[in-house]
Amino acid sequence: MAQNQQDGERIAKVIARAGLASRREAEAWIEAGRVSVNGAKITSPALNVSTRDKIVVDGKPLPGAERTRLFLYHKPKGLVTTSSDPQGRPTIFEALPKDLPRLISVGRLDLTTEGLLLLTNDGGLARALELPATGWLRRYRVRAHGKVMQSQLDALRDGVTIDGINYGPIEATLDREQTSNVWVTFAIREGKNREVRNVMRHLGLHVARLIRVSFGPFQLGDIPEGEVAEVPTRVLRDQLGEKLAKQAGADFAAPVIVRKVEPEKPAAPERGDEKRREPRDKRAKPDDSRGQTREKRIPGRPMRGEGRRDTYDARDEQRGRGPQRGSRSTQPSERGRPKGPRR
Repeated sequence: MAQNQQDGERIAKVIARAGLASRREAEAWIEAGRVSVNGAKITSPALNVSTRDKIVVDGKPLPGAERTRLFLYHKPKGLVTTSSDPQGRPTIFEALPKDLPRLISVGRLDLTTEGLLLLTNDGGLARALELPATGWLRRYRVRAHGKVMQSQLDALRDGVTIDGINYGPIEATLDREQTSNVWVTFAIREGKNREVRNVMRHLGLHVARLIRVSFGPFQLGDIPEGEVAEVPTRVLRDQLGEKLAKQAGADFAAPVIVRKVEPEKPAAPERGDEKRREPRDKRAKPDDSRGQTREKRIPGRPMRGEGRRDTYDARDEQRGRGPQRGSRSTQPSERGRPKGPRR
């Protein structure tokens, strides 16, 4: 085990780069005793490891490092930006395609916020992009109920303090005014919790719709709602720059691991459901022509309507009607069946 703090990297960072968890999640796993290094369980993330060390998580060897990848996701409203929600609400990770690697969100979007969300398989990159020191601008389109003047929005350039929370410089532009609401473009660099909504409320506006349209150099563009687009490696490397890529520890030389999508298994029947269900061959099958259940055939007995012939009733002649199919004759059987004219 590499005990020298100058040798290798922090173990939580190595686990995050393998795509198993974010760095914070990896630290929690270590404290819970789920990680072993060279056969010894560890409980502190204050440990550097190198490629010579054997790391095991939950009894399984740590997979090799993957290439750093970044995805642009058009998040719809109604999804929570978390891997699991205690309230049982649907999450973005449940809605993502199954062939994607294990991904981490760069920041969060509220339940009712839509638009661009960055996803990556590299915990180091996610952490670097979330830091305010990175200085990437996050731009939103906001529709809000109420009225506001451009001069009020210009006052936000020096920042604002609301309920004891200091918000940094904000670039806001009044795009359009309608009868009872306005459209505003809102640009921030910090991205504190509910920052846009809190600032708009401070101006007397109620946010009705909030859409993130860009994060740094990456644009939402025409990505359909609920769809994902990967940023090519070359573009990602160029946009990050050498300094930020080094800070994040991005690895653009590692291979891309393609995951196979396992077919979903059919849901198991509920307990006792097998007894309630009849065998397939014993179930009544619908008749194609009438949508009714078919009559069960009894040996030696004709089916309903089988061998049916036209019958004649003398009263039909008096009424001007011809033979009636399936009707009973009113003539006594011993006299025989009179043969009337057929039409």
